[in-house]
Amino acid sequence: MPVNLGMTRIRVVRYTTSAQARDENARLVSEVYSALAVTQPDEFRYATLLLDDDATFIHLAVQDGLDAPLPQLPAFQEFQRDLGSRVLAPPDGQSATVVGSYRLL
Repeated sequence: MPVNLGMTRIRVVRYTTSAQARDENARLVSEVYSALAVTQPDEFRYATLLLDDDATFIHLAVQDGLDAPLPQLPAFQEFQRDLGSRVLAPPDGQSATVVGSYRLL
């Protein structure tokens, strides 16, 4: 049974980069985290994972409020600018529902 978290919205995005683009993608992701550290948006949690294949990235965004902070960040806009040239297929983004969580959400 899903867990009711009220207004919490969860978004999971998965994509695979080319081997040549992995490091540049990771650098751009790091810039987004630097911007988040400065702006410190309330009611927003974000994580990026790189899978063991060294090419697949997973982004997890958890937003408790209505305002999405990422689109307003210049670093995120820069990350998205040439994303299509770094990935092997378009990113797969989906909303998610928490079924269970232990100290994560």
